Amino acid sequence: MSLRFRVVTQDKQTKARSGEFVTPHGKVQTPVFMPVGTQATVKAMTPESLLCVGSEIILGNAYHLYLRPGAELIDSMGGLHRFMNWNLPILTDSGGFQILSLGKSLDLTAEGATFRSHLDGSKHFIRPEDSINIQQLLGSDIVMAFDECIPYPASYEYAENSIKMTIDWARRCQEEHQKGNKKGQSLFGIVQGSTYKQLREHCAKALLPMDFDGYAIGGLMVGEPIETAYDVIDFTTSILPEDRPRYAMGVGMPADIFHCIASGVDMFDCVLPTRNARNGCLFTSQGRLTIKNAQYTRDTSPPDPLCECYTCRNFSRAYLRHLYISGEILACILNTIHNLYFYIQLVKRIGKAIREGHFLDFWQDFLHSPVNGNESLGNRG
Repeated sequence: MSLRFRVVTQDKQTKARSGEFVTPHGKVQTPVFMPVGTQATVKAMTPESLLCVGSEIILGNAYHLYLRPGAELIDSMGGLHRFMNWNLPILTDSGGFQILSLGKSLDLTAEGATFRSHLDGSKHFIRPEDSINIQQLLGSDIVMAFDECIPYPASYEYAENSIKMTIDWARRCQEEHQKGNKKGQSLFGIVQGSTYKQLREHCAKALLPMDFDGYAIGGLMVGEPIETAYDVIDFTTSILPEDRPRYAMGVGMPADIFHCIASGVDMFDCVLPTRNARNGCLFTSQGRLTIKNAQYTRDTSPPDPLCECYTCRNFSRAYLRHLYISGEILACILNTIHNLYFYIQLVKRIGKAIREGHFLDFWQDFLHSPVNGNESLGNRG
């Protein structure tokens, strides 16, 4: 295995755990939230800003980078790390979800996916092997297998046929990865199966003999009832090996992260903190704050009195409202710094609570905060 993972502390009352894994570009403490840097940038953030909010790993996307500027160009520039001047670990999503959600005229066959670019309508065909080759050119630390993200709702028959293809694609990804992995990249398999536990189990058990470096749970937080998503995640983690990291793709709201960590998930990504920041919505210890509201016109208090991020230490709600109403770029920057700091530090605090043996108490305190306990919404990027 290219990725070395170990569990440091196992919670005694839940399946929550803290741990760490080592990649060619450094160590990552788990549980961990990964900011989404789809197109070789986390929107409104410099690499220095990401370090300041505590980011240990970020996510890029093979679909977007394949279309623009091209994986070959990035490879010629020294790889994704050097291209974007980010020297810590990077995980790249294979693009399966984006091909489904953004690509036009989608045609899936056992051989691969044919689609038209959402940028210019040009036609493309990507096989599982191609997805691995693209990610190898990008040079990310963690590579994701190519899969079909099953839409919701989906019939049992559709989901069953889909996971057969995803399993076959995973095998082909593994074979291609083993042939061309010269950069110490790790490969994660993705468990699909929609909301059907029988299919989740079948998919997981088919992937286990392939001995992936880690396992992701995909195809959730796409419109299904949230309690169903929690149940499926809890069921799926019980099948996955203890000695590999588990990644819940596209999760989500803070409440979702707590539930998933309690089920034994180690890794998360979501566009919500950055997207909401650009829309003037801030996550705080007192619930969500919509900064454009008139009530903040003369409010001299920081966005979150309990937050120690750069934004909260230096600027008032009144100033942030002024920036947002005026359409200033600085509004996006300062809001994003705060939201990412809130997410990353919340997950770090959860990890600390696990190590100190009071995860459930910490979770209960969060649930009893003014709004946070009732907020739950998944949103893949």
